[in-house]
Amino acid sequence: MKIIISRKGFDSSAGGGPSPIVGGKPVSLPIPAGAASRTTFGDLGIGELVVKASRGKLGANDFCHHDPMFLKAQDGGRTCVFGQCGAAQTHLERQGVGLGDVFVFFGLFAEEETGEPHHRIFGYLRVEEIFTLGEGAPDWAIDIAHPHALAMHHSNDVIWRGEGRTAARARDALRLTVPGGPPSIWQRPDWLKRGGLSYHDRADRWLRNGQLRSVARGQEFVADVGRRKAPREWLDRVIAEIKAS
Repeated sequence: MKIIISRKGFDSSAGGGPSPIVGGKPVSLPIPAGAASRTTFGDLGIGELVVKASRGKLGANDFCHHDPMFLKAQDGGRTCVFGQCGAAQTHLERQGVGLGDVFVFFGLFAEEETGEPHHRIFGYLRVEEIFTLGEGAPDWAIDIAHPHALAMHHSNDVIWRGEGRTAARARDALRLTVPGGPPSIWQRPDWLKRGGLSYHDRADRWLRNGQLRSVARGQEFVADVGRRKAPREWLDRVIAEIKAS
């Protein structure tokens, strides 16, 4: 099995600032639309939050790249639909990411008014289906106006779908950044060692006291955990924290 640590949402370069934590809940703000979109920030009810986070550069009427999308399934469960393409999708393919693997989404967050910016996990996707959009977008993806279904973003455009949801609370257990540290310095789980996370091979990224200096660029960081028990137990705890109300 592979665990993919996947960067999403606003930050200093995409959007202009961190996504907010409002009333104890992390609200991941989707980045501005770079290609097809039918969804504005206002449609998602986050227009005012976007104005504050972008320092007025974006507003409710601007279109956004609403991805990943978290939906209620017909059976009452929760579903995540996520699109990827270009170099990031090629990296996933080369790492052998596929059915049964789990994306753990993180982003840059801060308390709405005065909190320190930090990285935290806010959602997950357990892959159950993979759709190659070069063969045509499925009707259901067009119906929900998923941006990767509305227009090809790249020749290797793909949609990943499966069980997934977002966190209702900004719990300490979902925080990646060490207390008081810059966002890029993470407290890594004990099972994660040098050589075990793509794009993080350099020795100077693996710090003392179980810390990791995460890369500033890149979207998808893959850990091939195989059948090891410790990473699976960590993932179970993360998903439990996300599901907790």
